[in-house]
Amino acid sequence: MPKELPECPVEITLYLIGSKWKVLIIRDLLTGTKRFGELKKSVGNITQKVLTQNLKEMEEHGLVTRKVYPEVPPRVEYTLTQTGLSLETIIDTMYKWGNNYKLTQK
Repeated sequence: MPKELPECPVEITLYLIGSKWKVLIIRDLLTGTKRFGELKKSVGNITQKVLTQNLKEMEEHGLVTRKVYPEVPPRVEYTLTQTGLSLETIIDTMYKWGNNYKLTQK
């Protein structure tokens, strides 16, 4: 995270979740904890490298927690934090807006 956040709250939000992938990761984690492979499958056409990078950034910003189980092969699970869960209203609003837009385009 930068030493100083932008003044504009919208800019702060975009800084934290401004990529298509982060929004889709949050969408999928809103239903509960997911393993890395489950996220890769549910998010869609995302590379392992990009998913790893986005999850790492989201963990650094306090949006997700990562739990590694000492197993072979290692099992890693991701869960939204309370801060991450607080984005649910934003995701719901985006869903409703996108659905209404899709309906008006028919």
